[in-house]
Amino acid sequence: MVAKETTALQGPKKDLWKDMKRHFSVYALLIVPVVYYAMLKYGPIINGQIAFKDFKPTDGVWGSSFVGFKNFVDFFKTVYFWELLRNTILYSIAKLCISVPLSIILSVALYECTRDILRRVVQTLAYLPHFLSWVIMYGILLSLLAPGDGLVNDVIKFFGGTPVNFLTDTHTFPVIVIISDAWKEMGWAAIIFIAALMGIDPSLFEAAMVEGASAVQRVWYITLPSIKPVIVTVVLLKLGTILDAGFNQMFMLYSPAVYSVADIIDTWVYRQGLLEFRFALATAVGIFKGAIGLALVMVSNKVVKKLADSSLL
Repeated sequence: MVAKETTALQGPKKDLWKDMKRHFSVYALLIVPVVYYAMLKYGPIINGQIAFKDFKPTDGVWGSSFVGFKNFVDFFKTVYFWELLRNTILYSIAKLCISVPLSIILSVALYECTRDILRRVVQTLAYLPHFLSWVIMYGILLSLLAPGDGLVNDVIKFFGGTPVNFLTDTHTFPVIVIISDAWKEMGWAAIIFIAALMGIDPSLFEAAMVEGASAVQRVWYITLPSIKPVIVTVVLLKLGTILDAGFNQMFMLYSPAVYSVADIIDTWVYRQGLLEFRFALATAVGIFKGAIGLALVMVSNKVVKKLADSSLL
């Protein structure tokens, strides 16, 4: 019996080895991503232990004294904790609720467009902002929203209104953050939905047209149900990063005047961890974010699987 089991286990291994030898050039391509993930993704996990230590660069990762959950408690007890958590979650949810529907609408509109030139122009204009850094986006927003000579304020003054400092006003700043994020990422996010739309059987639309279904009915009863698994997957993956509200964007746009509505966990960690050299605290917050994201994905996956019969796993 033991010999048979050993032979059964060796069979797949031999087949895999033969396949690797036969397609060596293809398997060789795996070397780069494997090394990348091993060195830059899995390797640093070892240093994550400083979240539970009183880390001092002179003592090193292994030499620093163990303090348990003190760094986590320090983060939870900070007077800014609830404000940071509120801002982070609200921005993430707002971006999710606005960016995903807009991406779906854009992808459906491009898919339904029958004019090739118009579709290509709109696609290009929608994709371009994604390739611009937030430094460039900040310059564009500043030229549009500057209180002195910004285009938007020039229009407001033309109609007799009072100029608004959009980027330093606590009421307008959140709106600018959400709208600018949707503007920058909407076109790029629509790519995955367009790819899903291309996989729909055209005969479904032809049958619906024969039955007299309007364009809106075809979208509602054929298009959206067909890409529902993709929508669910995208939403679940975004829920996993619910505590990532966009550090690059916020770092470029915010200022001390709007800290109360703009400061998120990542910007606070940047100031505490890098500027004040509290690396252990920054690592603890990173582990906290990862644990919350994992829990949200797992719970949401189970809920969606029961309600919509679609999930990641």
